[in-house]
Amino acid sequence: MDLKKIIRDIPDFPKKGIIFKDITPLLQDPASFKCAIDTIASRYENDSVDIVLGAEARGFILGGAIAYRLNAGFVPARKPGKLPHHVTKAEYALEYGVDTLEMHQDAIKPGEKVLIVDDVLATGGTASAKVNLVEKLGGEVVGVAFLIELTFLEGRKKLDNHNIFSLIQY
Repeated sequence: MDLKKIIRDIPDFPKKGIIFKDITPLLQDPASFKCAIDTIASRYENDSVDIVLGAEARGFILGGAIAYRLNAGFVPARKPGKLPHHVTKAEYALEYGVDTLEMHQDAIKPGEKVLIVDDVLATGGTASAKVNLVEKLGGEVVGVAFLIELTFLEGRKKLDNHNIFSLIQY
């Protein structure tokens, strides 16, 4: 299935000069959504994943479905002020600004195998922050998986020494 055909480009979003890759048509189509989830999850079936970590918002959608498929728990990484318990945080640079992610301090136990999932690998800032959060809590990152990779932004460079997989590359 050619999933690239289903993803639409939105020019100048969230700001001028950015071409946003809109995955909502893929999420709306049951066959495409199933294909994406099954393909990503199948790469990690033999890695004994304990936890899938996804950042809001699209990382929740993909991560939750992949966690279910792998019979693993799901941990959300959220924007500041959204989690009710004690948090650890990591700041990161986006291609269009700076942001912070938070995660509950007790979300990952030392030694747990964690698969990080998100919709897009761009500059690598968000993914690097998630790796940082997992490792701060003593988790082992078994992989960092993306639906889409914007290869021209070279985000992989911030994630060297990690198992990286992207289903679709632009």
